[in-house]
Amino acid sequence: MSISLQYTNITVNDVDESLGFYRDALGLEVQNDVGNGGFRWVTLGTPGQPGLGIVISEPHAGRPKADGDALQELLVKGVLPIIVFSTSDLDATFEQVRASGAEVLQEPIDQSWGPRDCAFRDPSGNTVRISQAG
Repeated sequence: MSISLQYTNITVNDVDESLGFYRDALGLEVQNDVGNGGFRWVTLGTPGQPGLGIVISEPHAGRPKADGDALQELLVKGVLPIIVFSTSDLDATFEQVRASGAEVLQEPIDQSWGPRDCAFRDPSGNTVRISQAG
């Protein structure tokens, strides 16, 4: 038996605005864009690696109103889970994302626990870390 991660969800305030970060600044490619009931789910992934990626959607997409309201509250507080990407060239990736206007939380540094990484906020306030591939 084998198991692998296929997709993970990232909740955002505005799908189109978030595409500017995840697609344009990070370089992910759109794999699927589905609309339903006034909401959208957009799947993005690493070029050349189909079937492994993230799905961005708004808090109320596919959820009961109370659940969407609770998720929106957590999003506004900035306490949703962090997403971590890996890159072969951290300094170049950092400069590319910074040039997009993304909020820098941490410039590239060597962490005491091992990785060299940096951090940004996406347009919705989610923390996105990027580490140097080993």
